Amino acid sequence: MIVRSLLLFLLAAFAEIGGAWLIWQGWRENRGLWWIAAGVIALGAYGFVATLQPDANFGRILAAYGGIFVAGSLAWGMVVDKFRPDRWDLIGAAICLIGVAVIMYAPREVS
Repeated sequence: MIVRSLLLFLLAAFAEIGGAWLIWQGWRENRGLWWIAAGVIALGAYGFVATLQPDANFGRILAAYGGIFVAGSLAWGMVVDKFRPDRWDLIGAAICLIGVAVIMYAPREVS
């Protein structure tokens, strides 16, 4: 269950960050409307991927995804744009990922 959830978070991050990057490229880098359209489609796909999470609580899923988004955005920047995060970026991302683990995977009492 945890592995499935983590894979869905990674897929969601790829769709959302990739979609935002495509729109950035289309608009800021003048690559055109096709890039922007592809970005909008990817962002829509992100919304659907989030619904596949096994936890039924929207707020919990989106709160945890926020941490994935932070770390994923830095990773995307490193791979795609050759961005070099400093230690504070990395520490911040690690804190966010710890938050994801607490929010999503801490043992809970079933009510």
